[in-house]
Amino acid sequence: MAELTYRQAVAEGIAQEMERDPLVFLLGEDVADAGGAFKATVGLLERFGPERVRDTPISEEAIVGAAMGAAMTGLRPIAEIMFSDFLATCWDLIANQIAKTRYMTNGQISLPLVIRTANGAGSRFGAQHSQSLESWAMAVPGLKVVAPATPADAKGLLAGAIREPDPVIVFEHKSLYASKGEVPEGEHVEELGRALVRRAGEDVTIVALAAMVPRALDAAERLREEGVDAEVIDVRSLVPLDMSTIASSVAKTSRMFTVEENPRLCGWGAEIASIVAEGLFDDLDGPIVRITTPHVPLPAADELEDATVPSVERIVRAVLAAIG
Repeated sequence: MAELTYRQAVAEGIAQEMERDPLVFLLGEDVADAGGAFKATVGLLERFGPERVRDTPISEEAIVGAAMGAAMTGLRPIAEIMFSDFLATCWDLIANQIAKTRYMTNGQISLPLVIRTANGAGSRFGAQHSQSLESWAMAVPGLKVVAPATPADAKGLLAGAIREPDPVIVFEHKSLYASKGEVPEGEHVEELGRALVRRAGEDVTIVALAAMVPRALDAAERLREEGVDAEVIDVRSLVPLDMSTIASSVAKTSRMFTVEENPRLCGWGAEIASIVAEGLFDDLDGPIVRITTPHVPLPAADELEDATVPSVERIVRAVLAAIG
């Protein structure tokens, strides 16, 4: 094991797959000379050269369009969209073209491409550069969607996404780039569609994603002091979604809470809650509780942004209030 930052682990995952497969290449704004806006691609240009690590114009449509064309010819592009908010400018290409090409061609054309993007709040970038948009992508049939919470997953899930035969969007959380953790050395690949129990518990199940995972874990320790034993599940992959791990936990604890940074309306936790309510209603001892960001654009003021996104304190209060 090596201790790496989340951003270093991203670069490790890309480098691992570029070493393994000469068809893999990286393109995006400032990914080469500058090493990425968030320094998650540092060293790749020097290691693989300008043919495989390509800076692009400031045009999300051009980046995604080039990636789609490259994938159609048999290459395996990794396209970086600097902020997830900018997916909106190329959403037609992603939702109507990339996601549907396999189906529109009766399986004759597959698109093995990855779109990496920096997602989420916490960096004080305002409402147009801080959104959590994983639920957008989850709603589009034909796309796979992952969101790593740890450096190990930043490497392993990215590698797994690059090996997929279909398009995958990888949401890397901006506030996690500086976080550190142990990362397996050598080849490390994680299968998409597998949730992980990050903390075992008996009393309640807390389901979280990306930057909400460490907050849920901190909340679980606080809850332990209050006599509540919380199990924390890291969803990791929204499409495919591992409901069996979540369902097994809820069947054991009989209580479920979701912690979602995305706006409340139509968030990913609503889908998980509906599945649990349909399939495990008799196992529940109380209502499913969703702890979310309100349905508002993120405020510009630091204090208001912090008050909007779920915090450790809000998670603890919600759990204690629900179980009485």
